[in-house]
Amino acid sequence: MVTSSASGVAVERGGSAAAADAAPVAQPQVKRSPWWVEIGVIVWLLWVYDATTDLAPLRLNLALAHARGVLHLERTLYLDPELSLDRWLAGHHTLGLILSDYYDNAHFIVTLGVLGYLWWWRADLYRPLRNVLVLTNVLAFIVFWRYPVAPPRMLHGFTDVVAASGAFGSWHTGSLASHANQLAALPSLHMAWAGWCTLAVWRITTRRWVRVVAVVYPCMTALAVLATGNHFLFDVLAGLLTLAVSVLIVRLVIPRVPSVTKLLRSP
Repeated sequence: MVTSSASGVAVERGGSAAAADAAPVAQPQVKRSPWWVEIGVIVWLLWVYDATTDLAPLRLNLALAHARGVLHLERTLYLDPELSLDRWLAGHHTLGLILSDYYDNAHFIVTLGVLGYLWWWRADLYRPLRNVLVLTNVLAFIVFWRYPVAPPRMLHGFTDVVAASGAFGSWHTGSLASHANQLAALPSLHMAWAGWCTLAVWRITTRRWVRVVAVVYPCMTALAVLATGNHFLFDVLAGLLTLAVSVLIVRLVIPRVPSVTKLLRSP
């Protein structure tokens, strides 16, 4: 009886231990990154962008030559929808105004909105996705500096639909024009940011309708940037490629460098 009882106790204790082992281990809550760190990152990116903007007037002829080269390559490959879309949109003023307002404002509002949501509600996803977005911008800035490309609207035969429509918050006319790099068509940050938003929303939710909207968003952005004469098709593809490279670096390369990993995970 004693042995049986002892065995029973042993079994009960073993079962408790197994249950304890099977229980999920509580994960430490990820702390929200300090707001002043995030503001500092944005200010630094704006400073780097401004530095590339200052170089733009000195590279106009080079950027125009590169733009003509991109268009020639697209035409050789029969992948040049920009001119047809631009002429079509230029003939529809109301739609041109809508797409121009979308082009000028949506990428700021949507991207900052998604970024703010992640920072406030999903700190567990925020840092890696923020790192992808920052790296995407840095890689694009390097290309802007090393290989400036003028947008199609600066070439003969194209219409600057944004300027012609008088869009709200236009970066093509008025005082805002001097603060924008007009020779930064390749890669398209509009597309890179839109793709990043889709990636972020896909991680945030599993709701089908929200994911559908997230996929439609970069498609609308592609239409807007092409039809308004602001980007070539190659710019659009290059923007998505820049985003993809950034994702691979953040996921595969950075974790292999302990010092960088520690820095990016710190507040």
